[in-house]
Amino acid sequence: MSATLQFDCAALIFDLDGTLVDSNQAVVGAWTWWAGRHGVDLNTVLAISHGRPSRDVIRELAPEADALEEERMMLAREESEVTSLALVPDADRMLAEAQGGAWTVVTSCPRGLAESRLSAVGLPVPPTIVTADQVRNAKPHPEPFLLAAARLNVAPAECLVFEDAPSGITAAQRALMRVVAVDSHKPPLPVTPADARVPDFRAVHIERNPTGYRVVIRA
Repeated sequence: MSATLQFDCAALIFDLDGTLVDSNQAVVGAWTWWAGRHGVDLNTVLAISHGRPSRDVIRELAPEADALEEERMMLAREESEVTSLALVPDADRMLAEAQGGAWTVVTSCPRGLAESRLSAVGLPVPPTIVTADQVRNAKPHPEPFLLAAARLNVAPAECLVFEDAPSGITAAQRALMRVVAVDSHKPPLPVTPADARVPDFRAVHIERNPTGYRVVIRA
């Protein structure tokens, strides 16, 4: 028996990696290189790295390292790896349906890497994009999402967030935003009864209206 979920909102906010763009191969490759340099178990890295800025993970696992320099080297490797990037199914259609309304991207990437990945798969870069280098507190802190709402000139409670990482979902919930969790190969996601979860965007459709959007999910 099929079911339909419906969300009315003023603005849409999308995470980047794992939500709009499948960058898993590039990310794992960069962390494999870094873990080998520092003798850190790769599984330990991958268990905590998704959805967080690289520098925060580096500080946690290798506190003796120069986190900003290590992050710079990581980013150089990731920016050079675009051939393995792919669209999450129907992400391009979703953003096409969102055009003309209030929407943006909130990511734990720095701006250069975010723009590189969006452009590599043919997705637009919104002028209001929020990246890790623009905030003091990264996900799971709500600051990135609250900044996005302010840039879109909408109340946080009027935003619907699409996220695939536990840290991002927690950040959105702390910002009092509703969440659609984009499920993938990640650990269990902290979804509440007020939220929804989908494997990708093929069952998700966006309709523009005078007050923003109606998002319909057909399960």
